[in-house]
Amino acid sequence: MPDARAIADINAGLVLATVDINAPIERVFAALTDPDQLPKWWGADDLYRTTAMTSDLREGGVWKSSGVGADGTGFDVGGTYTRVEAPHRLEMTWRPSWESFESHVSYNLTPIEGGTRVTLRHSGFGEHAQSCGSHASGWERVLTWLEGYFAPEQGTAPAFVMKLIPPRATFPFDATPEEMADMQAHVVHWQPWVKQGAVLALGPVADGSGAYGLGVVRGLADTELQALQAKDPIILSGRGFRYETAPMLRLMTP
Repeated sequence: MPDARAIADINAGLVLATVDINAPIERVFAALTDPDQLPKWWGADDLYRTTAMTSDLREGGVWKSSGVGADGTGFDVGGTYTRVEAPHRLEMTWRPSWESFESHVSYNLTPIEGGTRVTLRHSGFGEHAQSCGSHASGWERVLTWLEGYFAPEQGTAPAFVMKLIPPRATFPFDATPEEMADMQAHVVHWQPWVKQGAVLALGPVADGSGAYGLGVVRGLADTELQALQAKDPIILSGRGFRYETAPMLRLMTP
């Protein structure tokens, strides 16, 4: 059963909503702000579907989402980012094409055991009581869609094997203190994804031709995995480490 909940305080002109997402905070923030991701989950064919988004993700930057209703009528909603503190906080003005006033939306993302808690506050409805009430049910649906975006059906999630190749065959036996510090940062980088289950296994392998790191990943898209690898401190260190990644044709787990 979906965990999304929303309430409206009509007198205060305020909507509060929350949901717990089974994904790391960085992935949830990206789903809310990435123009390539948001149209994939925001909407349902029997209500409306968001089809495009533009996002200048910075304080003062403009954002806009466009879509189409079940009856074929087009719509858009947009505004300006007023606070961007990735991946924990996002605030923006909110101006839908079907209303004549501007309000304000804020997302607060908090890491919790097993994922991320999203707390939403939508304020500024003033005397527009009907809009306030309808937005409460609307946000509950939206957060349910967001929750579903990170809950792929059993057996459909992509899986990959990734190898972290060191700069020399003798590593880690002759690793310098600086290299070991970078390796510790590498472990910390992947810990949230291990904790929430996207990385099923991660560790060093003692191979006769030289040790290497091995990871088995499930549930991350290829582009997401590449982005995580590119941000890995051991790659950013410039010490000559590199990733080799291949998709798994089949993955059996308990």
